[in-house]
Formats: sequence, structure tokens, C-alpha cells
Amino acid sequence: MEQLFLYLVPFLGIVGLVVMAIKSAWVTRQPTGEQSMVELAGYIAKGAMSFLKAEWKVMIYFVVIAAIILGWSGTLLENSSPIIAVSFVIGAVLSAFAGYLGMKIATKSNVRTTEAAKTSLAKALNVSFTGGTVMGLGVAGLAVLGMGGLFIIFYNMFVLSSGGDVNGHEMETALEVLAGFSLGAESIALFARVGGGIYTKAADVGADLVGKVEAGIPEDDVRNPATIADNVGDNVGDVAGMGADLFGSYVATILASMVLGREIVSNDNFGGIAPVLLPLVIAGLGLVFSIIGTFFVKINSETGNVQAALNRGNWISILLTVAASFFVIDYMLPEGDLVMSRLNSIAFTKMGVFGAVFIGLIVGALMSIITEHYTAMGKGPVNSIIRQSSTGHATNIIGGLAVGMQSTVLPILVLAGGIFSSYMAAGLYGVAIAAAGMMATTAMQLAIDAFGPIADNAGGIAEMSGLPKEVRERTDILDAVGNTTAATGKGFAIASAALTALALFAAYVGISGISTIDIYKADVLSGLFVGAMIPFIFSSLAIAAVGRAAMDMVNEVRRQFKEMPGIMDYTEKPDYEKCVEISTKASIREMVAPGAIALLSPIIVGFLFGHEVLGGMLAGVTVSGVLMGIFQNNAGGAWDNAKKSFEKGVEINGEMYYKGSEPHKASVTGDTVGDPFKDTSGPSMNILIKLTSIVSIVIAPFIPPDSPLGISDNAGVDEIKKVVQLPEALPAEIEVLEIN
Repeated sequence: MEQLFLYLVPFLGIVGLVVMAIKSAWVTRQPTGEQSMVELAGYIAKGAMSFLKAEWKVMIYFVVIAAIILGWSGTLLENSSPIIAVSFVIGAVLSAFAGYLGMKIATKSNVRTTEAAKTSLAKALNVSFTGGTVMGLGVAGLAVLGMGGLFIIFYNMFVLSSGGDVNGHEMETALEVLAGFSLGAESIALFARVGGGIYTKAADVGADLVGKVEAGIPEDDVRNPATIADNVGDNVGDVAGMGADLFGSYVATILASMVLGREIVSNDNFGGIAPVLLPLVIAGLGLVFSIIGTFFVKINSETGNVQAALNRGNWISILLTVAASFFVIDYMLPEGDLVMSRLNSIAFTKMGVFGAVFIGLIVGALMSIITEHYTAMGKGPVNSIIRQSSTGHATNIIGGLAVGMQSTVLPILVLAGGIFSSYMAAGLYGVAIAAAGMMATTAMQLAIDAFGPIADNAGGIAEMSGLPKEVRERTDILDAVGNTTAATGKGFAIASAALTALALFAAYVGISGISTIDIYKADVLSGLFVGAMIPFIFSSLAIAAVGRAAMDMVNEVRRQFKEMPGIMDYTEKPDYEKCVEISTKASIREMVAPGAIALLSPIIVGFLFGHEVLGGMLAGVTVSGVLMGIFQNNAGGAWDNAKKSFEKGVEINGEMYYKGSEPHKASVTGDTVGDPFKDTSGPSMNILIKLTSIVSIVIAPFIPPDSPLGISDNAGVDEIKKVVQLPEALPAEIEVLEIN
């Protein structure tokens, strides 16, 4: 039975990929429409592939150098292996391939969604969501197949072949090598998300400021030179970037649960590996139930509620996963108390583990609901920004910032409650398995998220092709829902990152061999503050990069309008490829610095100051990064939908305002500010959080106990006195304190 469950996991990954191929073939068979539509879609597809090729050229150098270093380091320690380099390369390749799959299907689905919108809203939803489903199943299928397949190989190679202990160093080696897969996936995700975010927002800002505000033409007008680059950006940022992002999140979550599962001594029918194997099985089942959930996403009329249809499919996949998890956990885990051997934890039972999975799924659902409230059209927060747009650009900005900051309260309370309750249910393993439960339906979450950029592209093609008004109205309905689902998807991602980071944090503590992280120590407290600072400088670099790239784009669009006056009367064709080239070069150039911060910070701090200071830094990065991610994602989403509300018409103080009005122009400014928040910096926070933890896990065995600049782990009162230069005579109340 052990072997059956082991091989069931990669088999379920293959099932997901087979269904993906079937749905991809269905999308490809749909009609593409008239020649002008096909031509525009061709420009978008060509630009998207050009970006991916340019990005891959840079990432290949990084992957090769990192693999060589990892392979060399794997020869230095008993509990590692040079094979970690192979694991790293496989993770990087699959992550990049996941982004490629999404990009390919999105650039096929967009024009077919436009053509379907000529018929009905229901047909347009079917095509766009099926395109998103291909993306979701591709990412989840590759992740389940990759993790499941590699675990089988490493388990046989390092544990079974040597007759090793499943709770001993042999399994630790297997999981340390498997961590290379997660490191490769997250590294590529970081570059894909940051590079794609810089690309899409540089193009978007150029199209908005010069096209809509200065030239007075629609954003997706065929005369706008930046419009093709803008539509390309929707794919490279929200499709390829998001695909690599959630691939990395999915893998990191499973890894964290497996690492902590090794700490549990389990007298089960699977040779003691049930706690390690369980996260993989739950991920595989979640993939299957996500496939089932996709069949319930449909509407029957023009007045059908698109958001309700998406929610229905999502909840069905969640409920089925909960039900299946109960029976799987009851079967796999033994009766009686379980406890983690080396880490501080509580005794728990298998029903406690099920409770933690259930909590994780509920936390994910609640995060989506809360994010929808703060970013959806017609809701109070977005309406408050609309009202403040009537008094100018500044008040619109103030309103959006206030909404973003306020939107952190409920998610943090939900996360805190989820962390505490899952810990009480099953200790640190419960926190990790809660994150695994939340990520189990990643295929459905990503399908819902990816359909948005497809609908956005479809609307752009309809506008540029001059199709009838009702076609654009249908694509606008999908696009508006897509903005909300994009925001909820990012909320889901940051929530999973918070739980996963805590699990990875616990795994790091176990691997590093430290028992506590004492913030009474000056160097640890300093590490905490440095960690809290990192998301701010990371965000600053990402947002400034968008600003610089956008300036290049604005200047180019202005140049074309000035030197090619025939553009405005359709007698000259804009140079779309020049704008695509500007965004591509800028994004590749600017993504290096933020990526270097995420990768090098834990290495520098760890080797200079030691395990405990690095732990303090990880805590600071996690807390600060989660807050920054929620704030930026929700503020940007709310600004975006406030702007879109004016396109339908809004009432402010008894007067109606539409596109082109002064309040609308103020909302465009707010949306422009929010663009790098929600599509570049904000979504990158969850990768930053997880990547720093994964790098720390990989380097933990190599960090010496007494690092050059750190305070010794055994430092007592005398050592602390020397460091902070306290007088020899301390008050009696302080002298008796034990500083560990």
C-alpha cells in the first residue's frame, strides 16, 4: 500500500496534464474571427514570446552558476549531496515551463474569447475560463508530478537503499536535496514576477498617460503605439509571472510540510513516512477536485452572474477536498498521539491534522472573500475612492492609500487566527499542513485568476478591431470580474505565503539546530529590524524600476504622435514593435537588483552573524512582507476598479460622471499609481518571503555555529555586558535574569 500511495501522487499529476492537453486542444479549435483580429493577436503573441526568450537568456546564466555552486556545496556535508544541483535545475525548468504554458494558451484564448463574445457572454466566459483552466492544470500538474516523482527517486536513493531511518539523517538528506527543487522554482518565480510586473506596468502607464490623458483616445485604441505592449504585459505579468509564482508557492508549501513531517515518529502502515507523504497526497487530490470544480463554472444567459459562477466552482473544489482529506488522513495516520521529536510542539492526533487542513482551506476562502470586498466594483471601499475622485487627483490618492492600509486588518486577524488554531490542532506540522490544504486547490485558484488577463486582452482586441459595442460590453463584464479575481488571487497567494513562511521558518530552526530565537540579544533584534526593512527596499526598487521604464515608454509614445501625425487619422500605422522592445529591455535590466536582494540577504546575514540572527531576519521579512503585500495588492485593485466604474458611469452627489470627466481623470491617476503596487511590487512580496526562507534552509547546514560577527549562542550575562558595555554592577533585579 505504501508503494501505491507513493506512485499515486505523480500519477495524479499526469492526470492533470492530460486534462490540460484536452482543454488546450478544445480552445485551439475555437474560431479566431476576422483577419484584423488575428493580426492583432499575432502582435501580442509575438511580443510575449520575445519577452520570454529575452528573460530566459538572463535566467539561464543564473541557473547554471547557481547549480554549480549548489553542486559543489553538496559535496561538503554529510547531510547533502551534489544531486541538489540537478534538483535545482529541474525546479527552475519546470517553473519556467509553467509560465510558458500559461503564456501560450493565453495568447491563443484572447482572440477566441473576442470572437465568442460576438455570440454571448456565456460563450465568452467558457472560452476565457477554459484558457485559464489550462494554465491552472498545467502549473498544478507539473508541481505534483515534479515533487512526487523526485521524492520517489530521492527516497529510494537516500533512505531505502541504505536501510536508513525515515526520521533520521537519511531522510533529512533526501529532503535537503528536494529543497533544491523548491529553490529553483522560487528563484525563477521571482524573476518572472518582477520582470513581468515591470514590463506590464511600463507599457500600461505609457498607454494610460499619453493615450487616455494627453491624446484623449481609449486605452486600447489601435492608434495608441503602446497598446500592443500593454496587452503583451497582461500576459507576461499576470499569466506567465503568476503561473511561475503559484508554482513556486505550491512547491514550497508541500516542501515545508514534508520537512516538518520528518520530525514526527509515526507508527503507520507506510513505513513511518505517512506524515511526509500526506502533503503530496492532499495536493494530488486537490488537483483532481479542481478539475471537477471547473465544470460548474458557467452561466446560462446575458444577465448571468460571472463572479457567482467562479465562486461556485471554487467552493465545490474546496468542499470536495475537505471531504476527501478526512478519509485520507484517517486512513494514513495512526491512532493515538503524535508529537514532533525535536521542535517545541504539542501532542496531537490525526483528527487534529484534519482540523488543520480544514482551517487552511477556510483561511484561503476567507482571504478571497475579504479581498473581494476591498477591491470589487460596487463595494464600499471602491465607492469611497470614487467619491473622493470628485475633488481631485490628490484626494483620490489619499482614498486609495487609506483603503489599502485598512484592508490589512481583517486578513491579518484571519491569518493570526489560522496560525494559532492550526498550531493548537497539530503543532507546527498543523501550520504547515494548513498551508498545504489552502494550496491544494491551486489549479482552480489559478484558473480563476488567469481568465482575467485573457478577458482583458479580448477587450483590447475588440476595441482595436472596431467591433460592435455589445462585444466590448461583454468583454468588459469579464474584465471587471477579472480585476477582482486577480486581486483575490494575490490575496490568496500572500496568505499561503504567510503560512508557508512560518512552516519554512520552523523547518529552518530544526535544520539549523537552534532551539530559540532570543530578541533580547542585540544582534538578533538588529536582524529583526533589517528583515523588516528588506520588503521596503525591495518594493522601492521595483516601483522605481516601473517609473524609469514608464518614462522611456511615455517619451516613445509622445515621439510617435509628434513625428507621425497620420496616426491620429489612421493614415499611418504606429510602431508597436518599438514599444514592445522598450518594455522588454527595461524589464530585463531592472529585475536584477530586486532579485539579488532576495537571494543574497539571507546568505550575507547567515554567514556573517549566524543562525539566530538569520532567524530574526526571516521573522522581520515575513511580518513586514505580508503587510506590504496585502496593502499594495488591495490598494492597487481598488484604484483600478474605481477607474473602471467611471467607464460605466457613476453618481456622485446626485450628478452622473463618465469617461473623460474630471473625476475620471483623477481616477486614471490613482490607477496609474496603483499599477506597480498591484502588479509588480505587491505580488512579489510572497515570493520574497518564501525565497528568503528556502535559501536559509539550503544554506543552514553550512553556517558555522560561531559566526564571525554574531554573539555566541551560549552568550550569557557577562558576554551581553561586554557587547552593550554595561557597568559591572547591575541592579539585583536585572542580575538574576537568565539571558539564553
